[in-house]
Amino acid sequence: MNAHKWFASMLLVGILTGCGQKGDDTGETVIRIGSVSPLTGPQTHIGKDNENGARLAVDEINAKGLVLAGKPVRLELLAEDDQAEPKTATIVADKLLDAGVVAVIGHLNSGTTIPASKRYHDAGIPQISPSATAVAYTAQGFANAFRVMANDAQQGQALGRFAVHGLGAKKVAIIDDRTAYGQGLADEFERAVRAAGVEVVAREFTSDKATDFAAILTNIKGKGAQLVFFGGMDPQGGPMARQMKRLGLNATLVGGDGMQTINFLKLAGADAEGVVASSPGLPLEAMPGGKAFKAKFEARYGPIQVYAPYAYDAVYVLVEAMKRANSAAPAKVVAALRQTDYQGVTGPLRFDAKGDTLGGAVTVYGVKNGAWSVLEVIQ
Repeated sequence: MNAHKWFASMLLVGILTGCGQKGDDTGETVIRIGSVSPLTGPQTHIGKDNENGARLAVDEINAKGLVLAGKPVRLELLAEDDQAEPKTATIVADKLLDAGVVAVIGHLNSGTTIPASKRYHDAGIPQISPSATAVAYTAQGFANAFRVMANDAQQGQALGRFAVHGLGAKKVAIIDDRTAYGQGLADEFERAVRAAGVEVVAREFTSDKATDFAAILTNIKGKGAQLVFFGGMDPQGGPMARQMKRLGLNATLVGGDGMQTINFLKLAGADAEGVVASSPGLPLEAMPGGKAFKAKFEARYGPIQVYAPYAYDAVYVLVEAMKRANSAAPAKVVAALRQTDYQGVTGPLRFDAKGDTLGGAVTVYGVKNGAWSVLEVIQ
């Protein structure tokens, strides 16, 4: 047994035998859960959205009261910042394990989720990502790894189908930011459009720190692309939309959930008009608990960015597994997570053998009059 796994096991034994950390004057057992996302840097708005979704769920559960093994339990959320950097993600994972967390909600980005997942696997604690969509995350075969939204294979296929049948594209260019998320989504999109007979006239790449895309876009303009697909996040997508217009590149910009945000609209300004992007899951207003969640979340935290409902559901899925196991022991919770059948805010949640959510809709949006509007829901 490695040091992290031993430490977590010993802490958990103490907690469940009444010798662990207590609430101040309540006699409650404290169970620590990690939440990881970028809380500094250009993706802060999305990272804080994840944390707030998880924190809202934790606060609700604590207010209602939770009992495991006959003892009152209080959840404590430890939020950490991985800065959307893979190396930082593993450092943060080790920090959470040293703090004795029994589960982790996160990470946000696929590029941080994947390296951190090895740490959590070695320690034997469950990890539920509300937003990492790369196929590679659950393809590792880790029994403790789960996600509560559709993956990039589903999203890339949906976007490819819409590019062909919804936008009539015959020639496309593809750009990705070289992250696990951006490249993975771009690969799936490319696979889908090529299968439909679409010509890929350029495959370019940038980074998740870049803001100048003039050289790439000028090259694409010369190749007659009718559509530019970008696999990446809104800090790059917004400037890219502006630069396309400035260069006179008459092509539709298409992206995934990393672009389908309020922040993208701010960054792109008037040049956001006509941009298309997808997001795994149903539109918020069509989610079974979407309207109620929106009201209580926004009253406390302000506008939802994108993933908050999924982070909220991830916490509830975890706690429902604890209830079925009547324990916070990680091995028991992992086994109980495999039996998940939960009606969440985002819809029904069940996991396949890999830890992917079964089913899962993908919604395609377009910017119209400065706001995201639903174009198609693909089940």
